[in-house]
Amino acid sequence: MTGRGDGLAGAAGGPARHVPVLLEEVVAALASAEGGTILDGTFGAGGYTRALLDAHPATRVVALDRDPNAIAAGAALVASYAPRLALVETRFGELERVAREVAPEGLDGVVLDIGVSSMQLDEAERGFSFRAEGPLDMRMSGTGPSAADIVNEADETTLADIFYHYGEERRSRAIARGICEARRRTPFETTTQLAELVARFVRAEPHGPHPATRTFQGLRIAVNDELGELVRALHGAERMLKPGGRLVVVTFHSLEDRIVKQFLAARAGRVAAGSRHVPVGEPPKPSLRLATKGPVIPSEAELAANPRARSAKLRAAERLDAPAQAPLAAIETLAALPVHTRQRARR
Repeated sequence: MTGRGDGLAGAAGGPARHVPVLLEEVVAALASAEGGTILDGTFGAGGYTRALLDAHPATRVVALDRDPNAIAAGAALVASYAPRLALVETRFGELERVAREVAPEGLDGVVLDIGVSSMQLDEAERGFSFRAEGPLDMRMSGTGPSAADIVNEADETTLADIFYHYGEERRSRAIARGICEARRRTPFETTTQLAELVARFVRAEPHGPHPATRTFQGLRIAVNDELGELVRALHGAERMLKPGGRLVVVTFHSLEDRIVKQFLAARAGRVAAGSRHVPVGEPPKPSLRLATKGPVIPSEAELAANPRARSAKLRAAERLDAPAQAPLAAIETLAALPVHTRQRARR
């Protein structure tokens, strides 16, 4: 869960709404980009964007968000920072297309904060939360198939793969079977309907996450193609960053972080050596240099102020002058459902 917006944390023990995660660390990682053009691929409520604009009077930010509510709410910020801020309604996987239109000379920095925003999570009518009654929706953009469409129409194997691959839910098959049996009687329409069913198959641990946490996560990622968007954004950032530009990514669960870690390592030339059975050819010149030694995680003080930051990890890299490389198949595989599911979907 992310906190991409800005504003104050709630009282002790209360919700931490709209708090940008690892804000100081993000701004520090992009310090070399100050005074240039930075693309914020996940605007939310503008927490990163505002801080980057305040850090240097010559910085220009192009911010993207697929959520029309975030775009509307950001109008006042655009006006207050005109003409240094442009806000575009689109997916962050489209960052290369947008950058070629508004910054054809290239970008000095790119920042991505992956996942659902605090505003989306806290608005029951958006259908992201298993803790509040709301329509089973989960669409960030409000368009395309909803979570209810998938739950009510996908076959059992597809549902199990979504929950296991995207949500890392070990009870995925039992949950999928239970959904298929239950929907024959009554279609799923609300978040609480699904959360209550999942709780029948996943044991609640004392002081642990809600039993439906991983199922909802997997379903949300599938609805919004979040991992596919991440893969496209990473490749787009590599192509659009100028030499010396910075790429900064904040992730909130292991599969997202694994994709970012593998991409940065491959582009930095840190790939596994070939064997005598499978020799490797001349490797391409690294296009990125790692700017962090492993992931940067929130401090104890930040965790106390914003519990939603607990799983956040920041990784950063600097663009070198070598050409951008071909798309990395390994991370495209990580972002996709198993082959048998994709084949079934095409029939």
